[in-house]
Amino acid sequence: MTVKAVFFDMGGTIDTFWYSRDMRLGETPGLQRLLLSRGIDLNLTDLQLYDLVTNGLARYHQWRLVSNDEIPASLVWRNYILADYPDEFFQLETIADELMVWIETHYYRRQMRPEMPSVLEAIKKMGYKIGLISNVNSRGQVPLNLTQYGIKHYFNPIVLSSEYKRRKPDPSIFHYAARLAISPTSECIYIGDRIARDIVGAKRAGFKLAIQIQHDFKHGEQDDGATPDLILTNMTELLDVLRSDQQSNKQSAKMKPSDNNIRAVLFDADGVLYYRNNKDKEFKEFLRKLGVDYEEIPESRRLDIRRKASIGQITYEQYKAAVLQLYGITDQNLVSRGIQVSLEERDNVLFFNETRETLTKLKNRNLYLGIVTDTAQSLHVKIEKLERGGIGNLWDSIISSREVGIQKPDPKIYQLALQQLGINSNQALFVGHKAIELEGARNVGMKTVAFNYENGTNADFYIKGFSELAELPILN
Repeated sequence: MTVKAVFFDMGGTIDTFWYSRDMRLGETPGLQRLLLSRGIDLNLTDLQLYDLVTNGLARYHQWRLVSNDEIPASLVWRNYILADYPDEFFQLETIADELMVWIETHYYRRQMRPEMPSVLEAIKKMGYKIGLISNVNSRGQVPLNLTQYGIKHYFNPIVLSSEYKRRKPDPSIFHYAARLAISPTSECIYIGDRIARDIVGAKRAGFKLAIQIQHDFKHGEQDDGATPDLILTNMTELLDVLRSDQQSNKQSAKMKPSDNNIRAVLFDADGVLYYRNNKDKEFKEFLRKLGVDYEEIPESRRLDIRRKASIGQITYEQYKAAVLQLYGITDQNLVSRGIQVSLEERDNVLFFNETRETLTKLKNRNLYLGIVTDTAQSLHVKIEKLERGGIGNLWDSIISSREVGIQKPDPKIYQLALQQLGINSNQALFVGHKAIELEGARNVGMKTVAFNYENGTNADFYIKGFSELAELPILN
């Protein structure tokens, strides 16, 4: 499998940076003036303002290192930098990103690596897609600096944690970027300077190569967790990697599989890759202790609410709170407990026998592996489950109804997976357990495999054990 997309980190990769206490103190009067011009008078000296901002950002940084969440700049200012101020500062909603851009461009000295324009132009001429994945709290700093450097036009997509709401090394942001680039993750390369964020994240997402470029900056954080596939000292060295890939691609093109061969196996997740014993048992027991019968509300009403979460209109927590409200439970303490019961039960999954071994066999046959899932859960939660089963990094494509706003059996959700993998429907096999999702795959033109299936399910193949999948003649 060749390379289709080359993704870069921003800070420390496309540009280098440094800062010092004295440098930041020297810039702080400018922040004072900006705040005053936006109607925020904190009545602080420059030193006091510097300490306020620096300490607040440090607390936020420690929190997001653990959570991998990125919250809006307005909340960073309100909850971390200005947490001790009783004033509402209503204008933060509209000016917080501007303030954060100021910090990210004035509290750091940034300089583009001088070789970047020529390297990007060469990569473009080779025919690769070029993208960017950056951990950054503002929405404006990365586009601003790329424009100043004169290289913004090379990048599509530009994926920022400030917009996606999750940070590297969470593999979900890498999967999201690969989907936007319409490239299988196994045909993506990522270049970054930090092992703990860039290399670990790319490897967890199944990228073909995770390459580190050296950045002479002492950030004072532990930086380990994976071994880079390659270490660069200058970005021009990347071109040799890509030229080698193109040469390999020319040779493999002579052995291109027939258009009628199966090239990908797509799976539903819950009920196919893993399962839950006595689904909703704990939630039902929680209701019973409150004197509520779970069955008193028709399933159709619960499914109506779940659908909103499954297409991203509400969060999983909002979905569960709305279900509790159906049963007349509105006390906030009880709602919080009910949500917590659901969260714990949601994460308690078991994997079918030989799941990892079977998927690894298929992967070793150079088959693409993908997931098409209807889920009320965020993608990072789904991937965490897969990682617990040792299969988190095997996926070339993960299409989540919550992220794309479409549910099975709508043909568009299957087609998104096919599009990302660059194959036709007759080159894919779909493995599912529900009749309706198997019918949807068949209507798109895929062959179907029923596993752990409902009575009356129609499929081209039926298997009792997961390992039987690798023995199907169509995959051999």
